[in-house]
Amino acid sequence: MGGVARIAKELGHTVSGSDANTYPPMSTQLESLGVELFEGYSAQNIPATADMVVVGNTISRGNPELESVLDKGLHYTSGAQWLSENVLNSRWVLAVSGTHGKTTTASMLAWILEDCGYTPGFLIGGVPANFNESARLGQSDFFVIEADEYDTAFCDKRSKFVHYRPKTLVINNLEFDHADIFDTIEDIKKQFNHLLKTVPSLGLVVHNESEEHVKAVLEMGCWSEQQSFGQNQDCSWLCKPITPDCHQFEVAHGAQTSQVNWLLIGEHNMLNAVAAIAAAHHVGVQLNDATSALSRFKSVKRRLETIYDAHGIVVYDDFAHHPTAIQGTLNGLRNKVGDQHIIAVLEPRSNTMKRGVHKDLLAQALSDADETYIYADKNVQWDIKQLQSQTISDYSSIDSLLNDLLVQAQEKAKAGTPLHILIMSNGGFDGLHKKLVASLKNCKFT
Repeated sequence: MGGVARIAKELGHTVSGSDANTYPPMSTQLESLGVELFEGYSAQNIPATADMVVVGNTISRGNPELESVLDKGLHYTSGAQWLSENVLNSRWVLAVSGTHGKTTTASMLAWILEDCGYTPGFLIGGVPANFNESARLGQSDFFVIEADEYDTAFCDKRSKFVHYRPKTLVINNLEFDHADIFDTIEDIKKQFNHLLKTVPSLGLVVHNESEEHVKAVLEMGCWSEQQSFGQNQDCSWLCKPITPDCHQFEVAHGAQTSQVNWLLIGEHNMLNAVAAIAAAHHVGVQLNDATSALSRFKSVKRRLETIYDAHGIVVYDDFAHHPTAIQGTLNGLRNKVGDQHIIAVLEPRSNTMKRGVHKDLLAQALSDADETYIYADKNVQWDIKQLQSQTISDYSSIDSLLNDLLVQAQEKAKAGTPLHILIMSNGGFDGLHKKLVASLKNCKFT
């Protein structure tokens, strides 16, 4: 919704908006553009002169602003429908879908197009460091969008991505998620089937060859060209690690091969990159130009982002919401740092994580960490103690969690032992990131 607000502002509209909790980087982005933000919801937040109210998909009946909109008969729409009607209807849309990697892959794709002179528009659920903004209108026919399967609005229970009508579609992977709106994986497959129905016959579907659920969706019906990516020799786009952490890897397409040497790590990011390369190729970007562009890709804020590095202590911020993503990030970090000590700090914040849907997968997902601290506030609906072992501890207080992290950091620093602290949350984590960095800067390590 913040990205929608940016684009509306760029189109010349006066924009304001409300949220239960605004926090950086989006809040600071919008404020710098002159978008008025309201913390919390009130009917008075909506100007009487508003021409259109765009309702986010977290808003439900009973919200005072929505009730006022309905009572007054104001014009309203969803963010996805507003985009479709005002931005995407005349563009070549390149959509990136899947349970994991949407933000990173969409960011890579937008950067490849930008670096190769295509000046695309984009709407991404994060802030790509190469752009320092999450959305823009763009100056060409091309528009890259992160295509989410979450529902559209209180009055439209279709997945948001059915509004986007892509000509180029990436499906990275498919697992059960969003347990608050989907009962089974079959429900999610049905929505992806609807998405495939919107891709024209002249379009392209780029998909992960190793994902069984994705294959099942394609078998339900696909009317467009398909190209696969992965590490199987039969893939249309083949990738192969050169270094264990995938800091360097090779990409092959037909008789062409090229190498990527970049800042990112992890097999998951290698696969994200190949998907982005394949999608960019559909609009005319050559393989060598795409791999060259990725050598200048700076990742996305909150995707294994280093926020502190001193005295042998490195702190990372990562936007984690699912065991598979957690495992991929930790595995990439482990391959990079070898046997150095890793502490994983997790906030189970998504609806699926709070409900404990994936609790049986968490222990394995966290296995590459030497120690794991899990913050379980009152909204977590399962007992974290079920995971407890010598390496997993639960906390209900941010202060006690922060204190233990500082004690560990001081002990490791005094011993001259490197320490990596990976903080994972898809929210603000009660400011833990900033508190930890500020405390580390004030620590005396000698």
